[in-house]
Amino acid sequence: MKKAFLILFVVLSSTLSFAQTAAKRATAFNLESKVALQGYDPVAYFSQKKAVKGKSSITSTYEGVVYNFSTQANKDAFVKTPANYEPQYGGWCAYAMGSSGEKVEIDPETFKIVDGKLYLFYNAYFNNTLKSWNKDETNLKKKADSNWKKFIQ
Repeated sequence: MKKAFLILFVVLSSTLSFAQTAAKRATAFNLESKVALQGYDPVAYFSQKKAVKGKSSITSTYEGVVYNFSTQANKDAFVKTPANYEPQYGGWCAYAMGSSGEKVEIDPETFKIVDGKLYLFYNAYFNNTLKSWNKDETNLKKKADSNWKKFIQ
């Protein structure tokens, strides 16, 4: 009987912990209508080296965050290793996260892949933050990594 209670406790604790993590991620991430990357396909950034709009009919949810995909094959790749395709800093502007620790909107078509990770940038009104990021990427990345931890802890 004690064993059954212990198993039940572990299952309930795990479920509650996952629900809290998923809810926290959903509030920390840059979501538009509850979808990450403004509906762009996270796998396409890597496989096609360009931003490709996903379809609302092909989706997957990873730890509380919904992603759209342009093809079933891309969804399948994501489901196998979702952490490999998620955008850094919850999909917020990498430059802003590094320079000021702020969540700033992005242009999903302005991105860079560094060491197998997806970074997104603000690009509007003659202000392409990818250019600024490239000038001091090492320091900005270090600061952005530290700043992002404040949002997800």
